[in-house]
Amino acid sequence: MNIILFGPPGVGKGTQAKLLVEEFHSAHISTGDLLREAVKNKTPLGLKAKTFMDAGNLVPDEVVIGLIEEVLTPDDVRRNFILDGFPRTLPQARALDALFERLHIALNGVISIQVDGEEIVRRLDQRRLCRGCGSIFTISQLTGTSVCPKCGGEVYQRDDDKPDTVRRRLDVYDRQTRPLIDFYRATDRLLSVNGMHQVAYVHKLVLDALYRDRTAI
Repeated sequence: MNIILFGPPGVGKGTQAKLLVEEFHSAHISTGDLLREAVKNKTPLGLKAKTFMDAGNLVPDEVVIGLIEEVLTPDDVRRNFILDGFPRTLPQARALDALFERLHIALNGVISIQVDGEEIVRRLDQRRLCRGCGSIFTISQLTGTSVCPKCGGEVYQRDDDKPDTVRRRLDVYDRQTRPLIDFYRATDRLLSVNGMHQVAYVHKLVLDALYRDRTAI
């Protein structure tokens, strides 16, 4: 399976990506992880990306596309991957299509996970992270404590997860990324999934959409 996972922050893309990786033994390609790894390893593209990151600027699309191309070069990866968090704009989507054409990659689907905006705000406001091990919890899982039940580290709320910030992030998504829904729908690659359900049921809906689309192909 070659899949793009698509949707605003807080819809559960990362969770569904992990489940799909387990299901299909796919390579999980997260552009954020790619950038951090390239910078850490001081690769040519990583060093180029670092100059923009250090200046507080966005990393140019061509650099990110270059990182994705490097990852997709092995045959086993280009035949079975989950791309998570990219593209985010129409120019990125067009550049990615050009890359796929050059590498002879066919997508099984672009999974659009759809969740109501206020539900996203509620979910992220409930999310807490551990400073020690990086584990993610909901407030209900912590039963009133700010101590990580796994490692004993401090549990905290990211500034990005606070309601006002989440609403601003959703506004940016609506302006920059939501147009991709029409872009992928126009080429019959969009598979919409209702993300308002529990994780396991959303995963079932994702699989149903993928297998239904694969049968149609």
